[in-house]
Amino acid sequence: MRVLAALSGGVDSAVAAARAVDAGHDVTGVHMALSRNRDLHRNGSRGCCSIEDANDARRAADLLGIPYYVWDLSDEFHDTVVADFLSEYEAGRTPNPCVRCNEHIKFDTLLERASALGFDAVVTGHYARIDIRDDGVRELHRAADPAKDQSYVLAVMGPDKLERAMFPLGSVGSKSEVRAEAAARGLGVSNKPDSYDICFVADGDTKGFLERALGERPGEIVDQDGAVVGAHTGAYSYTVGQRKGLGLGNPAADGRPRYVTGIDTVRNVVMVGPETLLSVSTLVGEQVVWLAPDVGADEPVSCEAQVRAHGEPVPATVVREGDRIVVQLEQPMRGVAAGQSLVVYAGSRVLGQATLNR
Repeated sequence: MRVLAALSGGVDSAVAAARAVDAGHDVTGVHMALSRNRDLHRNGSRGCCSIEDANDARRAADLLGIPYYVWDLSDEFHDTVVADFLSEYEAGRTPNPCVRCNEHIKFDTLLERASALGFDAVVTGHYARIDIRDDGVRELHRAADPAKDQSYVLAVMGPDKLERAMFPLGSVGSKSEVRAEAAARGLGVSNKPDSYDICFVADGDTKGFLERALGERPGEIVDQDGAVVGAHTGAYSYTVGQRKGLGLGNPAADGRPRYVTGIDTVRNVVMVGPETLLSVSTLVGEQVVWLAPDVGADEPVSCEAQVRAHGEPVPATVVREGDRIVVQLEQPMRGVAAGQSLVVYAGSRVLGQATLNR
């Protein structure tokens, strides 16, 4: 097959491309330039899509003997991923930009361009498995290495895009195996640090990033009884379940910590209270992406629900009701926020994904 290998400049994508070459595919490498700042430099493990990353991607392609291109997707990235990030926080919700990036950039814009150029599939260094059943149905599964599993952020891609995706690292037992393979192949990125946090917030200061983009909007922090217990410079910079950085002047009567329990951006008020107020037993998700065509709607299905990329899955029952899913948890979750991605699993298999509205 003709496949397009997304080369981020890291070790995972380089080894994934190498494995695609070994499998006999006709591979072309492409680096997605997502930052509008052409002079961006990497800060250790923070940030991505820097000059260094583009150069590392080119060197990997040269070593593998495959064609290499750089595609400027900075406008698409800003207009979808960054804009969504800002608007969601401004609305008092908690977005996951990695989910949006996979949805709009890596498995939408990239796949669309790849298809237009005659490529059959896109290869990435994500840690997830694709199993093809005897009846031809493709299933998305957790990676063999639970510590690196990225099925949570990939669930949004949907069945059509799953048909044209390849994840060669899904069966790898550990990241150390990938680094050892990269070293054996002579890839210079074998010891390159992994990137983490939000790629477009290179200094890791999310609150500062939001304040620079949205401006200060002073308001009150109130407790569960409506009493003012503090002040904030922007309700958008808080998230449900947050404990640190609240700057409360008045301690709780029982001396116990307070947590953010709600955000009202209309009144510009942040609500805080005891941890017990964070517990929820029912999750409702909208904008559903369902990856299990063999699992019908309107009937309860046993599953495990996960609301964070590396969160603990909780046993539950899911029902699809039209354009939403309702999940009844067997044990309460705490700190669930609107805007988070809800992914439901049957064992290691991803059944579907939705965006929490509460």
